[in-house]
Amino acid sequence: MADEPTGTESEGRPGLVSTEDGGIRMHVRGDAPPDPEPASVPARPAAPAAGPPGLEGVWRFAAPAVDLSVPQARHAVRDLLVAQGLTGPRYDELVEGMLLIVSELVTNAVRHAALLSPQIVVEVVIGAGWVRLSVEDSHPYRPQPLENDYARTGGRGLLLVRAITLEAGGVCDVERTPGGGKIIWSSLPLPPLLP
Repeated sequence: MADEPTGTESEGRPGLVSTEDGGIRMHVRGDAPPDPEPASVPARPAAPAAGPPGLEGVWRFAAPAVDLSVPQARHAVRDLLVAQGLTGPRYDELVEGMLLIVSELVTNAVRHAALLSPQIVVEVVIGAGWVRLSVEDSHPYRPQPLENDYARTGGRGLLLVRAITLEAGGVCDVERTPGGGKIIWSSLPLPPLLP
């Protein structure tokens, strides 16, 4: 995982948020995301860039792997997307999808990885025409979504994440970290600018 975020790098910079709220810390890494790697971020769509100019950025939230982190991460992501101008009817479906995705991924990390990963990291990357949300933990287990066991009451979070991502025209995957943990991510296209 990355170094501990300090929460001070974005002070005084317009449009960027830095908070310490109930154990979730937001960390901003630079003004623009790094060039995406083909394996981790889908190719940028050919459609015109979406969203307000200068929207690109990378934000990280560190949180303890406890139940309270689920609603806190959801609220932090919502507040970030709103602060970046992703509001109004044009973005409603995207924002709701991202909130469901972060809720499911953080819930999975809390329920299944907390024993070996007392802290999780949520990262939001906004690029030209896309937004990527990932949850990283230190547990080596790579989750397998349940596909056909409809009698179970749980275990469908990753199916939901995949369904939301695919319906929006995005891509999702699980990657190993150099330290032996994992990152589960979903990248969704931003709605194109209207003429």
